[in-house]
Amino acid sequence: MSPLQNRQTIQLLGTIVKYPFSYYKASVPWLFPHQPLPIPQMSSATRTPHLLAIFTFLHLSITAFSIGVNYGAVADNLPPPAAVADFLQSKTTIDAVKLFDANPEFLRAFANKNIAVTVSIPNSEIVNLVSTRVARKWVIANIKPFYPQTKIKRILIGNEVLAFGDKDMVSHLVPCMRSMHRALLREGIKDIQVSTPHTLGFLTVSPEPSKARVRYGYAKYIFVPMLQFLRSSKSPLLVNPYPYFSYAKQVENYALFKPNPGVYDRQTKIKYTDMFTAMMDAVYSAIKALGYGDVDIVVAETGWPSLGDPNAGPPCNVENAKLYNGNVLRVVDSGKGTPLMPNRKFEAYIFSLFNENQKPGPVAEQNWGLFRPDLTPVYDVGILRNGPQPAGGTPAKPNPAPTTPAKPATGGRWCVPKAEANDQALQANIDYVCSQGVDCKPIQAGGGCFEPNNVRSHASYAMNAYYKSRGGGNASCDFSKSAMITTADPSHGACKYA
Repeated sequence: MSPLQNRQTIQLLGTIVKYPFSYYKASVPWLFPHQPLPIPQMSSATRTPHLLAIFTFLHLSITAFSIGVNYGAVADNLPPPAAVADFLQSKTTIDAVKLFDANPEFLRAFANKNIAVTVSIPNSEIVNLVSTRVARKWVIANIKPFYPQTKIKRILIGNEVLAFGDKDMVSHLVPCMRSMHRALLREGIKDIQVSTPHTLGFLTVSPEPSKARVRYGYAKYIFVPMLQFLRSSKSPLLVNPYPYFSYAKQVENYALFKPNPGVYDRQTKIKYTDMFTAMMDAVYSAIKALGYGDVDIVVAETGWPSLGDPNAGPPCNVENAKLYNGNVLRVVDSGKGTPLMPNRKFEAYIFSLFNENQKPGPVAEQNWGLFRPDLTPVYDVGILRNGPQPAGGTPAKPNPAPTTPAKPATGGRWCVPKAEANDQALQANIDYVCSQGVDCKPIQAGGGCFEPNNVRSHASYAMNAYYKSRGGGNASCDFSKSAMITTADPSHGACKYA
């Protein structure tokens, strides 16, 4: 991207990010044929570093089918990475993993395993790594000590960068992808791909999947140069299609692959009977309209929790999680493809490997896993080599639901940090909340709640904003036991709490 193009992009984004697709999973009414789409949450994997995602890559041609799941490590009871790598290779058919950083312990764990590994660079490093010199140093420090003993397949530049609406990160995203590719080549590495994952918020509102397009501004200044790079470097476009985050009661069956009337695309005369397939064809339609229908597509994340708050949100239970994830694997592995991408197998990454007991937020966030920390299955979607193997003959169960039932909020109730909560936990809460579509501008520089500029004050505002945005139920003020409900208004000066 030239300096002029870079300036134009920044100027344009100054307008666009007034209305960012702020943490959408999707913004397309073909998911909701009779209702406007609610703004869903951010990717479950957009949390903290040390998240591994094992997933099946979605390619637009018949290839060897790779099965994977997101391997998150936001827990205090998980087995060591080496044990996980051994388990995956010997007991499951999973053969691809994705790190949300380049944690050396994880990279060492997968050495000499027949499991492909994807590593990720944090969003915060994007601007710095635009320099090829800096990118080359990163490759020397983080890739070369482990490659090729560890089958590193792909480097991801950030995660869902466009969804955050940060002008510097967005405008430097494609240049960073290019610099990382150059750095790899200069170090003699030619077979590691470079890409970046997206929510479906880059799509325009469209009545049918065939009419989906890349949103204005992003098409010319971001997606065309990005797709040009992906095509020339033979790297795929990564997307995170989540029917779970686009849930509404009237389309429950459509989201879960259950019998339903379907959604009719008038242009192609195709009736879609599941939301996942419609999402995939919408992505394909959008990039094909730009002239890049030949660029491979990878499903970087998708999934459904096995347990959640029974009084709020999508229905989360083992039956629905197994139904959704099992059907996704059936779609991507059948060889039938989708209506607009027929006769193809796809790589798709299921979220996630483990239930993670330290995730902040509602109980569903701790229950995305296919496995418990003792490596027994929560449920089996056909990835175990010898069928389910629960320890001691006891059936696998998800993490327990909170003992206190959710209650609707009343006036004069706010969610704030507990006195004993440390800054590390509170910063994790801020990161989580701001990835969930909550407006965090008041705690950014210049915002009404920026002062006092410390983690506890910012976390207090963010946690309460999340609590109120989720209806004020007790389950929305848990944050891994670091939060409490108070009746004392924490507002101060110009900073007014909801």
